[in-house]
Amino acid sequence: NKKAFVELLFWKSPAAVREMAEGYGSLREDEGRRALLWTPQEEQELQQLYWKFKEVEGEDVVANILAHLPAPGRTRRHVVKQLVRL
Repeated sequence: NKKAFVELLFWKSPAAVREMAEGYGSLREDEGRRALLWTPQEEQELQQLYWKFKEVEGEDVVANILAHLPAPGRTRRHVVKQLVRL
């Protein structure tokens, strides 16, 4: 990138730096792959698991949810993001 020196003059988030390094538009390509939509049944299951495990002391709520969540391919970040959204 011939104009990277100009880009470096301004504050960047880690995502913007990654886009600079991998090429502009690479973040939009990744969003399509990473976006896993939650069905209403999965959201209901997530809420039930949250209410079940939120009062357990000394244990990680999200780890317990991931262990009991039937949806494959969900990461910790997906679960936390969806819980915040709900």
